[in-house]
Amino acid sequence: MKDFILLFRLNKDSEIKPSPEQVKERMAWFGNLAKQDKLADKGNTLSPLGAKTIRPDKSITDNPHSEGKEIVTGYVILKTETIDEAVEIAKANPIFKVGGSVEVREIAKFIKGND
Repeated sequence: MKDFILLFRLNKDSEIKPSPEQVKERMAWFGNLAKQDKLADKGNTLSPLGAKTIRPDKSITDNPHSEGKEIVTGYVILKTETIDEAVEIAKANPIFKVGGSVEVREIAKFIKGND
């Protein structure tokens, strides 16, 4: 099994706070993952408030999401055999109903060499 991170994004103008129905639907999606033993880490919701970005020149930008069209709102880590399987699982996430998107990436495992 491999680990894949699902990064959840919303348009910066979207309503960040989900409705009770959206919370229920999201919890059902998570419950289904847990039953299938696909959830490696339930992740978390990420607050855009007070966010900072440090640039290569060491300058600091407040609210970095204001520069882009989307903000990362949360993540989970799945354990699946392939990225295609992780993508299929991601397609069932209710974020798409509110115009969000999901980015799926394999988590690289680096093997520490004999130093």
